[in-house]
Amino acid sequence: MAKTSADSVLMQQYNAIKQMYPDAVLLFRVGDFYKMYGEDAIIAEDVLDINPISRKHRPASSSGFLRFPCHLLDTYLHRLVKAGYRVAVCDQLEGPV
Repeated sequence: MAKTSADSVLMQQYNAIKQMYPDAVLLFRVGDFYKMYGEDAIIAEDVLDINPISRKHRPASSSGFLRFPCHLLDTYLHRLVKAGYRVAVCDQLEGPV
């Protein structure tokens, strides 16, 4: 399955930022949601009790994908930190990193 250029740019940005903060759960803001991929999504699923997004809504390059509305940041950030995780919060960039 071919990736769209939008998915490619988003995942490039996410992966570049995740490389800068490999020991933190990365909350990546895209529009009205914070998104998490891969291991971060697995951690968040457990700690935050969020159900994963169905496969049809998941980018092909992602092994896991979760999201939550931005207005819940304070609640979910607190839960992750209280559970002992470091957290990096980032807004999506307009162009590739």
